[in-house]
Amino acid sequence: MKISSSKSLLALRFLNSEQLLRLINSALELKKSFTENQHPRSLSGQTILNLFFEPSTRTRVSFETAVKRLGGSSVALNLESSSVKKGETLFDTIKNLDAMGFDGIVVRHRHAGVPHFVDNTLGVPVINAGDGFNEHPSQGLLDVFTMIEKQGTVTGKNVLILGDILHSRVARSNIWALKTLGANVFVAGPPTLIPAGIEHMGAIVVPDLAKAIPHMDFINVLRIQYERQDLGYFPTVREYRDRFGLTLDRLQHAKPTVNILHPGPINRGIEIDSDVADGPHNVILDQVANGVIVRMAILQQLLSKGGPA
Repeated sequence: MKISSSKSLLALRFLNSEQLLRLINSALELKKSFTENQHPRSLSGQTILNLFFEPSTRTRVSFETAVKRLGGSSVALNLESSSVKKGETLFDTIKNLDAMGFDGIVVRHRHAGVPHFVDNTLGVPVINAGDGFNEHPSQGLLDVFTMIEKQGTVTGKNVLILGDILHSRVARSNIWALKTLGANVFVAGPPTLIPAGIEHMGAIVVPDLAKAIPHMDFINVLRIQYERQDLGYFPTVREYRDRFGLTLDRLQHAKPTVNILHPGPINRGIEIDSDVADGPHNVILDQVANGVIVRMAILQQLLSKGGPA
């Protein structure tokens, strides 16, 4: 099954609805297996390299856990003590690591396109764990998986992505996957944090947050990414919260069945209030748990000799 290139998962924009649903259904089957205490060992004897050039907690640990649950092993490169710090080129680093015989590589990098470069350089499956402002495929998949698990489908559903869209690779992966599966996708945030031309991806920009919230089935709140901003995109944090923060007052006008998502980490009291993040509509910890299951499905599809074709 092709889920990006012939062997790798690099971006959700390259997947059709059949491929997306095959991964999601595989994740559903894996979750059921673990609920019934059945533990597939489809990565037994295989070793995965986690190559993270950016800090990560949830994604890195999630992939490590996914590999272990499937019976494989993982190795994480400590960039603080690696040859990258000594001036070694990315190409040489990748080729030297490839010579060690890893069965697959998970890559995160601050520059867009690096996982694609790695994929073109090596002959083993490569999984994009986030590249610059481009995409974060496994996060996009786990978000959609969580939505389908909670409401049965995303087809015809209204999904609002709220916050720092400009710097968010999660937003882009969400938009590609949701539109492919037939959802109605809306985005909201300060105009300076809405990418020019986002309408060409199929998303609708919401000018009035208060009027939009009552119509939404899902609201995916994004973190303000201070570490990726070198300019002031809004005057003050207080003004951002007042205009675009998901507060309890705003949520009171939402559907009683609305689900609130957040890829984490959360800036409480800024993009989302604690009463909302910890409230009955939130599925944030479900996302974290589902992240392991979805990454197991990805790894099994790409690497398992006995997994689904």
